Amino acid sequence: MPRRTRHHALFDKLRTPRKLPGFLKAASVCVLIAGLLSPLAQATPAAAATASNDYCGGQCSDILPPGENGNATLAQVLLNQAFGIQPDHAEDQLGPYNNLATGYSSLTDAKINTFFNDSSFGVASDQVASTESPAGRSDVTIVRDKKTGVPHITGTTRYGTEFGAGYAAAEDRLWLMDVFRHVGRGQLTTFAGGVASNQGLEQEFYRNAPYTEADLQAQIDNAVANNGTRGQQALADANAYLAGINSYIDASDSGRYFPGEYVLTGHKDSITNAGTIDHFKITDLVALASVIGTLFGSGGGGEVNNAISLLAAQEKYGVTEGTKVWESFRERNDPEAALTVHNGESFPYGTKPSDPQGEALPDAGTVTTEPLVYDATGTGADQSASAASAAATATALSSAKRGMSNALVVSGKYTASGHPIAVFGPQTGYFAPQLLMLQEIQGPGISARGASFAGLSMYVELGRGQDYAWSATTSGQDIIDSYAVELCQDDYHYLFHGTCTAMDEVEQKNSWKPTTADGTAAGSYTMRVWKTKYGPVEYRATVGGKKVAYTTLRSSYMHEADSIIGFQMLNDPDYVKSPQTFQSAVQHINFTFNWFYADSSHTAYYNSGNNPVRASGVDPEFPVWGQAAYEWQNWNPATNTSDYTAASAHPNSIDQDYYISWNNKQALNYTTASWGDGSVHRGNLLDDRVKKLVAAGGVTRSSLVKAMADASLTDLRAEDVLPDLLKVINSSTVTDSTAAAAVTKLQTWLTAGGKRTETSAGSKTYANADAVRILDAWWPLLVKAEFQPGLGDDLYTAFTNNLYIDETPSAAHGPTGSHAGSSFQYGWWSYVDKDIRSVLGQTVSGPLAQQYCGGGSLSACRDILISTLKTAAGTSASTVYPGDSLCSAGDQWCADSIVQRTLGGIKHYNISWQNRPTFQQVVEFTSHR
Repeated sequence: MPRRTRHHALFDKLRTPRKLPGFLKAASVCVLIAGLLSPLAQATPAAAATASNDYCGGQCSDILPPGENGNATLAQVLLNQAFGIQPDHAEDQLGPYNNLATGYSSLTDAKINTFFNDSSFGVASDQVASTESPAGRSDVTIVRDKKTGVPHITGTTRYGTEFGAGYAAAEDRLWLMDVFRHVGRGQLTTFAGGVASNQGLEQEFYRNAPYTEADLQAQIDNAVANNGTRGQQALADANAYLAGINSYIDASDSGRYFPGEYVLTGHKDSITNAGTIDHFKITDLVALASVIGTLFGSGGGGEVNNAISLLAAQEKYGVTEGTKVWESFRERNDPEAALTVHNGESFPYGTKPSDPQGEALPDAGTVTTEPLVYDATGTGADQSASAASAAATATALSSAKRGMSNALVVSGKYTASGHPIAVFGPQTGYFAPQLLMLQEIQGPGISARGASFAGLSMYVELGRGQDYAWSATTSGQDIIDSYAVELCQDDYHYLFHGTCTAMDEVEQKNSWKPTTADGTAAGSYTMRVWKTKYGPVEYRATVGGKKVAYTTLRSSYMHEADSIIGFQMLNDPDYVKSPQTFQSAVQHINFTFNWFYADSSHTAYYNSGNNPVRASGVDPEFPVWGQAAYEWQNWNPATNTSDYTAASAHPNSIDQDYYISWNNKQALNYTTASWGDGSVHRGNLLDDRVKKLVAAGGVTRSSLVKAMADASLTDLRAEDVLPDLLKVINSSTVTDSTAAAAVTKLQTWLTAGGKRTETSAGSKTYANADAVRILDAWWPLLVKAEFQPGLGDDLYTAFTNNLYIDETPSAAHGPTGSHAGSSFQYGWWSYVDKDIRSVLGQTVSGPLAQQYCGGGSLSACRDILISTLKTAAGTSASTVYPGDSLCSAGDQWCADSIVQRTLGGIKHYNISWQNRPTFQQVVEFTSHR
């Protein structure tokens, strides 16, 4: 029986009209909707699920917009597209999430659950919406609560518990799970349509993880074989989970309440019910894991781009000075960087060797990106396809990874109650349906509530246990290296340990045709990857005149399945009982994450990932020769395993006064792969606020939420860079009226807090809107005018390829793109800050190698800033915010706004910008087992 699914039998038999752009043409569905008369009976409310061993005392909360229900029948899709009607629980968490932006200033502990959900275990008897026993099983029940429809899964057997988890996942996210198992195999366009964004998405992942079915199975076999009884349990859990998914597929297919997207994409017929929804198999889970790991947990890359900018710097300044300039912009270990472990402990990793060995820098001008797409036809070869492919390539090869954040954790020593408090969660973007889903799982060896990625929810991945909670942010330390393999015989053979060896060719042929959901005209292409023992080929070049291919090797390649053991441990109340056992659990996760923990007495932090032990003298910033002398220590190419740094060498801590993380630097001497860990980072927005709270003492849940929310609305450039820019401008009287007016507006905004926030809830107009516009227009102008003359065109361009200049909420560039919430992770704010402070004569630790603004002259620098400020002040809003498919040109609020990007047929309203986690917890445990 479907749950929360209102439809009429007529709709189950209606063939969707063809040629409905974007899933609909309102006039075409009015007649259909008029036939929507009576809903199916809902599951009968039952007694409350029993809350078991909950030590949070009602002080645990969470939120995950837009809503738990991510499945919609054909009827519901048509209703939504025509009239905006939402299925039950599809959007009920979006409003509370949005409202925090204007409601946080008056927040109290008592009001927290106005903006969050109560995440206590179980469901009160008067809040039970339904209870079901999936597939008639007697060993598991799924209780749904009235407020959010979150599944609370309780099993009496381990198999039944995991069966229920799979069943609930399919109820809430079947279509999304199907989409992403095809993304993980590079088959999205064939499955869901050839629109350019689908082409880009599958290409981005296939380039980095071109797995065959045998590769996916081998990961499972190895993970099971290498982890003893826990490996066997993980396999049994996965199989039970799959059985639950497939049971729901069969039930929804025969009952004809499966997601309507299957009809709209041509996989099912709405009249005859012909067509199939393929069962899930265990290799699908690995395909899904590879997507998530690549998105959020694979730090590294960018070595070839680093080499290009180094060579440009050396060409500009000479080898010695050019190297010094490059290192100053790279900021490997900037002494002014915000740190998560801030007690002075050092964790050296990825540091610059004193005598680099094996570097294989390309000859100038010889680097070309390895093609991925071949034999393109139709819409696989048009302009939109080419643009999508180029963007996917840039994202796949960049060291600038999507940020997964943030965390604020305070020791009980500084809280009002004496118990630690945490406000944390992953910033995974905004989608409809959401990539994550909420659930509670209670069964033998499992006791947790929280969020999991759809299709991987056999365990809670981020959430709370009986007396502890945990979360993660993306860390980004370098687990990816680039090797230059010398070619021999032809372009598809290379020298491996002295033997001319053939590359392995892996390819995926995709084709598509128009459907109701995606009217993109027919097209096709082949994605082809050449693999070496050092990983897939990403570039070609010459080094010292020798033809080479540059490959990319990451330690998690062929090991995405391994992390299941760590998540299993996190869900096991008999395993995690302390900060130390928490750290032990997350040590089994090979993705690059920062992990945070809080219970009633302790806090903890650990940085996970398989950090390879590199050969002596190898600098991970640059490509090295594919030779035995420069390989990871004890590297086995057959299994892609090597020696990894010891757990104690990873940044870790227990009971520090507080922890913050917003994808910033982890600890002293611990280098991350992406650029930008300098004096100004969005982590400062958290660190400054939490530091003040801790200094004052008496921290509460509401005060920590307020600190997070305040940071989430703040323009980083305004808070941490603009004051010094204005000092330069005001170093003498501003006589130009245009510049003076702009300065006044910027100063007024700065005094008000430098926030991008509405004048009042729902106004869709920013306070200090003109100042916001001016800074948005000014920043790229001032950066270019400040640095390009000194660096020269070639080096300036090379550095901008290493690090984006800006990442405002409205920016349609960078790893997140526009309308994505996450902002100010990557940009030149640290460079501007250090350079301007230097010109002002202030002390700068870790300065840039040279002064750039006005060549170091304060008056010349001032002239540059005033000139560019005048240009910015005269730039219209319609130019700064040019508009897109959602927003009209000049609509500032809309340009910044967050959109739940549709991955299915249900659409949602856009919400005001906030720079905060997608799923977020607020926790304060009152006692411990």
